[in-house]
Amino acid sequence: MRGSLLKEIEGIKPEFMDVQPEGFNNTIHWHLGHVLTAAENFLLKSNSELPANYSQLFGYGSKPSDWTGDVPSVEVLKQQLQEQLGRLLEIPEERLTEKTAKPFNGMETVGEFINFVVLHEANHIGQIHAMKLFIQSTN
Repeated sequence: MRGSLLKEIEGIKPEFMDVQPEGFNNTIHWHLGHVLTAAENFLLKSNSELPANYSQLFGYGSKPSDWTGDVPSVEVLKQQLQEQLGRLLEIPEERLTEKTAKPFNGMETVGEFINFVVLHEANHIGQIHAMKLFIQSTN
């Protein structure tokens, strides 16, 4: 799914990354940070390599219009998404049935959280795709 996300944003003009089309809640830039931050928080929290302010910038309910301070560029986020994929793929298979310390939305095991993260990422790829088409058609 991560490969699909990175492929979806290939060729998008840099000036389109921060456009928030009418009817959409965020920007493509925000979606990239959100996917990165969500995967980190759900699966890699104890070994997080992301700056502390990412949850404020990209967490649930956040929006670009509220951004202040140091906001990572799209290029930085793309690099972090690629690096994170390596760390996600290192989660050993034997951890899939391991119970998590904090269940969420009925999910209790690492495997269930991995499934959620993949589904979550697919949803945001769809949003990015729709935004990309809309932005390109109006510019």
